Amino acid sequence: MGEALLGGLLAAGREVAVVEVYAPRREELAARYPRIEVVEAPIACAGAVLVVKPADVASAARAAVEAGTQRLLSVAAGITTRAIEDAIGRELPVVRAMPNTPALVGAGAAAISPGAHAGEDDLDWAEAILGAVGSVERVPEKLLDAVTGVSGSGPAYIFLVAEALAEAGVLAGLPRATAEALAFQTLLGSAKLLVESGENPAALKAAVTSPGGTTAAGLRELERHGLRAAFLDAVTAATERSRELGA
Repeated sequence: MGEALLGGLLAAGREVAVVEVYAPRREELAARYPRIEVVEAPIACAGAVLVVKPADVASAARAAVEAGTQRLLSVAAGITTRAIEDAIGRELPVVRAMPNTPALVGAGAAAISPGAHAGEDDLDWAEAILGAVGSVERVPEKLLDAVTGVSGSGPAYIFLVAEALAEAGVLAGLPRATAEALAFQTLLGSAKLLVESGENPAALKAAVTSPGGTTAAGLRELERHGLRAAFLDAVTAATERSRELGA
């Protein structure tokens, strides 16, 4: 996720420095991005993005603030803005975000929430960073667990659908390469149509479904096997697990 954000920010022409404590990784990043500064310890800056494991958020936040960072954006799962504010011990703007892995191809979906001392300018700053690799929504922090259940974990659900759709094509007699090409492009095209058409999913589904036709037969089977309920349960389970991890 960190490198996805880095690539997006560089493409947007933003001035960036990277802090990496692990020497081999630091050398790798320096070689890959020779035009940016890759350092071992935090440096003074207008804002820092914390892309570390949850257990390392507190120490990373303290180090950044002690070096002179003026505000923080955390993309660590489950770590609240309150926990970060308590760790740094200062009234500094903190914004928490939940991005997702399609940010790697510039098509991410992220949500951001302000901490106690973060204002509109801080949210604009965080939105500009995450907006370099996808879309951004603003939500109250209490809803970030639900965001995790929908868009944070959502790519895995879609990958499972893609895998199943391709396998079904193979079962129906298609060569695997053909089945995968058709299934994956169908998902891509359907998502693009959904976003760009302005129509809701129900209307688009109805447009494909002729009375007594092939799509109606397929949809009947999906409903019979509880696909809709399975998605509801999956999002609910992921949301609850996110709450447990942040407790």
